[in-house]
Amino acid sequence: MSGVLKRSVTIGGHRTSFSLETAFHTELERIAAKRATSMSALIAEIDAARDPATNLSSAIRLFVLADLKAQVEQV
Repeated sequence: MSGVLKRSVTIGGHRTSFSLETAFHTELERIAAKRATSMSALIAEIDAARDPATNLSSAIRLFVLADLKAQVEQV
């Protein structure tokens, strides 16, 4: 069940959508919980930091990858 699902979120008062595989969405939820923040707040943070040439879905995947790589490096 790793299909790509389209999801919607409100960022800065406007609705936007992104498409993620289930595995990436699950990891994003884990990161939000670890930071004790909402998914919307975390996605807004990712959106604000992303390169304008990178779409939101890709920026989220890269963020999740960076978080997982940081965990591996700590081991």
